[in-house]
Amino acid sequence: MTEAAIEHVDVLIIGAGPVGQTLHLALAAGGQKSLLIDRRPLDAQQDDPRALALSHGARQLLEQIESWPTRAATPIETIHVSQKDGFGRTVIDRNDYKLPALGYVVRYRDLSAALSKNLAADAVLAGSEIIEIQAGDEYVDVTLRHQDVIRHIRTRLLVHAEGTPGDQPGVTVSDYVQHAVICEVTPTPGHNKRAWERFTPDGPLALLPLGDEFSIVFTLPPEKSDAVMALDDDAFIAALQKQFGQRMTFAKPGKRSRFPLYLRLRDTLTKGNEVWIGNTAQTLHPVSGQGFNLGIRDAWQLAEILLADGVDRSALARYAASRKLDRQGSAFFTDKIVRAFSNDFGPLKLARGLGLLALDLCPPARHFVAKRMIWGARAWP
Repeated sequence: MTEAAIEHVDVLIIGAGPVGQTLHLALAAGGQKSLLIDRRPLDAQQDDPRALALSHGARQLLEQIESWPTRAATPIETIHVSQKDGFGRTVIDRNDYKLPALGYVVRYRDLSAALSKNLAADAVLAGSEIIEIQAGDEYVDVTLRHQDVIRHIRTRLLVHAEGTPGDQPGVTVSDYVQHAVICEVTPTPGHNKRAWERFTPDGPLALLPLGDEFSIVFTLPPEKSDAVMALDDDAFIAALQKQFGQRMTFAKPGKRSRFPLYLRLRDTLTKGNEVWIGNTAQTLHPVSGQGFNLGIRDAWQLAEILLADGVDRSALARYAASRKLDRQGSAFFTDKIVRAFSNDFGPLKLARGLGLLALDLCPPARHFVAKRMIWGARAWP
C-alpha cells in the first residue's frame, strides 16, 4: 500500500448521492471546483429501487444544471387528501398554479443517473473509506483510503451530504413509533397522475404515481408493520385495500421493504469549516414528501451563498441563518400533521375533518399549503 502527499481542494463533499451531486454541479456552474467522495462505487446507485417524490420547485432547480430526468419522471397533477372513516377532504390541482405538475415521482437510480452524466471523470472518488477527519483553524484534513492508496486531502470547506444524524449531542431525536412499509402495486383503474394522502389512525398512507404503478408508503406501528411484512401477496393487498378504501383496487405487489421513522434535527448546521446538508442535517417523516426536497434546497442555497460570498466561515454563518426558516418550517409542518392525524381521538377527528373542509372551501389557505409543498419557505411564484 502506498501513501500520497497532501492534496488541496476548496470544497470537499462527503456523499455522491443526489444532494451531494446537486451541490457539486451547482458550484461547477458558477466556476467553483469541488470534489465528491463516496464509500460506494458510483454505479451502486443504479441498483437502488427507491422512489422519490420531487416537487416542481426541485425540478426548476435541477433543470438549471441540466439534470432533470424528463423521461423517467411521472407527473403528479392532483393530490387528494382525506382521512379514513371521517369526513372532510381536499384536492390540490396543478391548474390552480398554472404548472405542468405539482410534483413528480422518480426512481432514485434515474435521478442519480441524470446527475451523474454531468460529472467530470475526476469529480468523484468512489469506493473511498474515510479513516480520519481533523478540523483545524483554517482547513479540514481528511485521510481516506481509495483504491488501496492512502490519500490526505486538505480542504477549506468540508460538506457532509450523506448519512443520517445519530443519537449524539447536538442532534434532537423524536421517535414517531411508526415504520414505513414501501412497495409498488398496480391500481385499477389507473392512477390518472393523481397522488393520494390518506390519513389513518395507524399513520399516513401515501400512494404516488410511478409509471403505471403506485409507489406506496404504508405507515404503521412497529408491531403491525411486522405483521404486514410477513403477509403473502394476497393478504398484503387485502390489508392495503382495507386501509385505503374501495375507490380503486390493487394487485401485483412488488418487493416490500421498511424503515423506522424519526424526526432528527441537527441543532447547528455548521462547525468551523464544516457544514451539514440534506439528511445529515435533518431527516423528516415522509408525509407530504418534504425531506428530500428540503435537501435539494439545502444544496442549492449553499452553492448560491458560496458562489456569491466565497468559501469562508462568514459565508457558512449566512448559510445557516438562511436555512433556518425553511428547515424549521418543514419539520414543524410534517411533525404536526403526523401527530394530529395519527390517532382515532373523536374530537381530533372532527377538527381534522373541519380543517380539510376549510382547505377545500378556502382557496388562500389551500394555496398556502400547496406552495409550501412546492417551493418550501421560499414559496417562489
